[in-house]
Amino acid sequence: MGSFNDLELLYYLQGRYSEAEPLYLEAINIFRERLGENHPHTQTVYQNYLMMLSQLPEAELR
Repeated sequence: MGSFNDLELLYYLQGRYSEAEPLYLEAINIFRERLGENHPHTQTVYQNYLMMLSQLPEAELR
């Protein structure tokens, strides 16, 4: 699970949002299935995903 988080963060920091997003979504699903919706690790990945979305130019959100 950690390698998804590391790779998605790397892509995010490099501005490669379209490559980071599917990894974030997959990681969220894995964490949710294995640890539950309210586990701190699940929530951290979800918050990181939301932070990435907030950084996207509006044109990329459509």
